[in-house]
Amino acid sequence: MSRVCELTGKKAMVGNNVSHALNRTKRKFNVNLTKKRFYLPEEDKWVTLKVSTSALKNINKLGITAVVKEARKNGFLKQ
Repeated sequence: MSRVCELTGKKAMVGNNVSHALNRTKRKFNVNLTKKRFYLPEEDKWVTLKVSTSALKNINKLGITAVVKEARKNGFLKQ
């Protein structure tokens, strides 16, 4: 599976390493992903998701049910 957040859809960006002499070489900025288990009370089951740390902050702020509902609406998470 690719390195993509399952709730927000964040994925790696491409940029440059810039040396002191301003030489540029390609590099990748990966997403800070963690594998985490969440309990969904309305479905009465546990789900394991690969989420970014910014998505974890949203879950702490809004709650898992609201974030999962929004992700399903945007097409990032399946039923």
